[in-house]
Amino acid sequence: LITLHKVVVVSSVPYLASKGICSKLSKGIGHNYYGEPAWPNDILYIFPVVILGALNISLGLSVSAPYGLSEKAAPFSTPLEILPEWYFFATFNLLRILSSKFIGVLSMVCLPLFLALLPFLENLTKYQNPFRRPVMSVVYIFYVIYAIWLSLGSLVTITESLPLL
Repeated sequence: LITLHKVVVVSSVPYLASKGICSKLSKGIGHNYYGEPAWPNDILYIFPVVILGALNISLGLSVSAPYGLSEKAAPFSTPLEILPEWYFFATFNLLRILSSKFIGVLSMVCLPLFLALLPFLENLTKYQNPFRRPVMSVVYIFYVIYAIWLSLGSLVTITESLPLL
């Protein structure tokens, strides 16, 4: 069995000193260069390896840590403070602190609307350097600090969430 294994390994590795392989490697055949067509080189040879690797990882994780072994959910015991994922902290805090939920939803619509208008607003100047566009840089820094402030406020109680107001 050990000798069979050595034979399989030796026969599957190409002999790099052979004249045929050296001539192909010297011509650039077998290497990915810029402009080399994706079909059939990458599509047929690399994609199946990636797909099978991802499938093996998924199957290995499902076998090693099956979902059914985790703790059962208690449908009638809700935790006191339900927190969303970290990227929803600012919007969660807006909905939590505003008295009208309609105003909270409208305030969340302002950010995508502002981001949609931002390319048109930035093209009003001829400069591409952000240091030469101080108004847009200040607006950007303000929105980032405001989002961080709202996100940090979502981690504390409602009475302490907006200390500067």
